[in-house]
Amino acid sequence: MTAATKLKLVHPAMTEQPKSPSNDPELPLVELVNVCKSYGEGKNKASILKNINLSIKDGEFIAIVGFSGSGKTTLISTLAGLIQADSGAVLKQGKPITAPGPDRGVVFQNYSLMPWLTVFENVALAVDEIFKDWPADKRRAHTEKYVRMVNLGAAMDKMPAELSGGMRQRVNVARALAANPDILLLDEPLSALDALTRGNLQDEILSIWEQEKKTVILITNDVDEAIYMADRVIPLNPGPDATFGPDFPVTIARPRDRTALNHNEEFKRLRAEITQYLMAIGMEKAQDTLGDKVILPNVRPNTSNDWKNDSSALKPEQDNLGKARYLEFSQLSKIYPKPSGNGTVKVVDGFDLKMKKGEFISIIGHSGCGKSTVLSMAAGLTSISEGGIILDNREVDSAGPDKGVVFQAPSLFPWLTAFENVMLGVDKVYPHAKKSEREDIVEYYLTRVGLGDALRKKAGDMSNGMRQRVGIARAFALSPKLLLLDEPFGMLDSLTRWELQEVLMEVWERTHVTAIVVTHDVDEAILLADRVVMMTNGPHAKIGKIQEIDLPRPRSRKALLAHDDYYRYRESILTFLTECDHTH
Repeated sequence: MTAATKLKLVHPAMTEQPKSPSNDPELPLVELVNVCKSYGEGKNKASILKNINLSIKDGEFIAIVGFSGSGKTTLISTLAGLIQADSGAVLKQGKPITAPGPDRGVVFQNYSLMPWLTVFENVALAVDEIFKDWPADKRRAHTEKYVRMVNLGAAMDKMPAELSGGMRQRVNVARALAANPDILLLDEPLSALDALTRGNLQDEILSIWEQEKKTVILITNDVDEAIYMADRVIPLNPGPDATFGPDFPVTIARPRDRTALNHNEEFKRLRAEITQYLMAIGMEKAQDTLGDKVILPNVRPNTSNDWKNDSSALKPEQDNLGKARYLEFSQLSKIYPKPSGNGTVKVVDGFDLKMKKGEFISIIGHSGCGKSTVLSMAAGLTSISEGGIILDNREVDSAGPDKGVVFQAPSLFPWLTAFENVMLGVDKVYPHAKKSEREDIVEYYLTRVGLGDALRKKAGDMSNGMRQRVGIARAFALSPKLLLLDEPFGMLDSLTRWELQEVLMEVWERTHVTAIVVTHDVDEAILLADRVVMMTNGPHAKIGKIQEIDLPRPRSRKALLAHDDYYRYRESILTFLTECDHTH
């Protein structure tokens, strides 16, 4: 039997005399049958999608959980008709999709707005093109309807530059909906937004889905988002040769409440099942780059208070772990002048915290609450307006290698290799060590973060995930007294983020460096920390609540999901964040 014959047997619409879609209520609205897509030619040919099969009913909400390199954008572009499959069939109501059309509204991760047009004019562009035959007043009313539907009525005359990221994404959603599509294709539209804005837009999209009875296909890397929004969750296994994993039907009754889901046994079961499936896929794809590698030399860095008095220049194991008040924030405040030039605003107001040596703290809160400002003052990168910070009996008044910092986007030199980027710092803090010892330190940490086979690869040729691994290796290689992580995995997909969290914990277990991570991810905050510090909304942000995390170490995400106390900690933090949202 030929492949073409198989396709005809699979789908009646592909026989010589297809049924009329309008007379066949059983026909899926969208169907992909053995879809394959490759890029490149000859030796450079790369298979992205392989034998993709999917059937979606009219009005269904599907979430496809895709990760970097899984082919998710290729898939959504194929459904949109922006690119064509090499083989197989992409069908809408039994008819091949061969070109873009207003029946399929697409919202991508990046905001493709005309910067010189207002919110209204950006949406009207699509309306005027698609509904040319309508009178002007009808087109105007239609445009206004969808601008108001995404709660942008008050911003109708604003330019994109005057809008927040969340508002710009709402314009994209309004424009896609105003075309009156049958299908809404959402390619990670919320992934670049903070948690609060993301949650608000999730609710708006669900509300529109209920009102408009659209069919929605959402690509996301967030398992919670997928379960909260969809009827079915389908993993797209990482490529090359990406294929769909099993369907995970979501039977939780609608409307769904985020806080209530935390107590829902079906949500917990489904969340654990999908997460474990994805982690198992990730482990299959990961290459073991550790093997029998370099042993870390016991060299004391020159950031140690008494390194010059140690004639052996050997670095002992961490001593005095648990020492009280090793790091102390005393009534810390930060004041900035207002943009208008009229007066000042106190962003952080009286942040007061004492940390033990070797403790790991997470700071969490909504955007604008001053989390990163506190971290930046601790790093010595931002001046302190009031109060002070003491680290190991010394006041923090400037930046230095005793404070290792990992930002959301690591600041690497793109023309240098991973090895050279890390060596820049190692040369500064181990000037007394032998060249071979310094090289061993660099290789050890790059190997620990999974870059043993990419030591000589230039940073400019690396993916975001690989560059972030270099940033983590560099921070640990400095053997700092204090490790500061500012949303270190915020730009990465879930699978890469989970992998790097495991890497971070594995390396931290060896060093027990005193550490602070700023995050908006509740699960990340719990997974990493001994205590989660929750900040109130800014301005005048301060510590609102501290949650002790009494979970055994070493920790893994799998063990976390199975622990009796995990959802109790999760609810404590989510409740605080929800209450902060209401009082903003």
